[in-house]
Amino acid sequence: MERGIVGTGIVSRRIARYAIGGVLASVLLASALLAAGCVTSAGLSPQARVAGPGDLTVSRSLGDAAVSAASWPGDRWWTRFGDPQLDRLMSDALARSPTLKEAEARTREALAAASGADSMRFAQIDAGASSVRELFPAQSLVPPPYGGTWNTLNELSASLAWDIDFWGKNRSAYEGALGEARAAALDERAARVTLAASIAHAYVALEHAYLQLDVAQSLLQDREQIYALTEQRNAAGIDSQLELKQAQSALPDARERITRLHEEIGHTRNALAALLGEGPDRGLAISRPALRAISGAELPSRLPAELLGRRPDILALRWRIEAARHGIDHAKAEFYPDVSLTALVGLQSLGLSAFATAASREIGAGPAITLPIFDAGRLRAGLSARDAEYDWAVDRYDQALADAMREVVDQIVSFDSVTEQQAEQREGLATADDAYRLALLRYREGLGNYLQVLTTQTQLLAQRSLDADLRARTWDVSIDLARALGGGLAAVEH
Repeated sequence: MERGIVGTGIVSRRIARYAIGGVLASVLLASALLAAGCVTSAGLSPQARVAGPGDLTVSRSLGDAAVSAASWPGDRWWTRFGDPQLDRLMSDALARSPTLKEAEARTREALAAASGADSMRFAQIDAGASSVRELFPAQSLVPPPYGGTWNTLNELSASLAWDIDFWGKNRSAYEGALGEARAAALDERAARVTLAASIAHAYVALEHAYLQLDVAQSLLQDREQIYALTEQRNAAGIDSQLELKQAQSALPDARERITRLHEEIGHTRNALAALLGEGPDRGLAISRPALRAISGAELPSRLPAELLGRRPDILALRWRIEAARHGIDHAKAEFYPDVSLTALVGLQSLGLSAFATAASREIGAGPAITLPIFDAGRLRAGLSARDAEYDWAVDRYDQALADAMREVVDQIVSFDSVTEQQAEQREGLATADDAYRLALLRYREGLGNYLQVLTTQTQLLAQRSLDADLRARTWDVSIDLARALGGGLAAVEH
């Protein structure tokens, strides 16, 4: 008898399996027939085209720099400045900066979203148990002797739900979320590049302030010497009180310049401390920079082609294009029938006496299908929006690519300009220095006047200040070029 019952159960399960298979086949056939006459996506498609390196002509703009054999910046490109303190600041910032931690958290969030989207491609299994003490109405679906009495409804069940992804809707959602996660990871890398460049620029600004402070202190010493010399000439009756007052009035201006530069140094130290994610006291420990001079700029060969795979911001935009493309696929899949399979197995009984017996079993399984027939244009509007998002992502990428090449060329142009300016400035500085020394000598010997000394001193001050500006400008351009070339990101396929 038991063998007959078991055999009957096996046959029943086979019949159920064949029945479900037959229903699924019928569902697929019905889906194909229904889809042909319902809501359609015909006529909707994106319009933008992704630009490639061949669309950018830069050989004439880059000139000789385009054919050099220089290597791409390393991930510690700032070490070429030869300043150990800068190296320590970079290490501290990249390890502890709240800005980078924020970007890292966004990456984890995007990865979690991708994992959640991936889970929707597989069957979902749930289990539940309940025990409810309930007064059943005398006039209800529950007949006497249970109707009108208190009893306990016990239930233990496991259910399965599977959205069968025939049209790739769930797959597209997962691929789109994965593209956003990859873009977020590249955003984190771009944030590292931006932070490193910001710290380097602030460090250069600190050195620039110190260079200008050197000029101001030298100016104060010169003016103090001139004032002492003017006092001597006034005592000898060579100069009047007018020249003496002019020499004296020049001293507060020089001292004010020094005070202002100390303020600038303090502000820059505070800015560096903030970039490190620390308080102003951290800035007090930053001493004067010792940056190595930078000369010239060289570019790697095959610049346009490889730049696409070395700029994290551009790669992030490219992944967002891919995410938008999968968004289109997801929206198109919405036009097709949605097929799902559900199954339930469990036990249910009133009271506990028969709860674990075969009579309390409940088993169910079957497919379900939903198909949009009339939605007043909702699905077409959604697909149009996804097409527009794709076009927007492509246009943004194309513009970013053009801007990236412009940034590289800008730095080469700036390097060439600064190099020429420095050559002119060195000549101007030597001439201004000779003129000032000659005017001072004539003034000391009683052959010149104070106006000549003041005029030549002003010219010398301008040249010394310009020298500090150009030295800082060379470092800044070098930093911007390293950032424009990807900031040390290794080549990534795009």
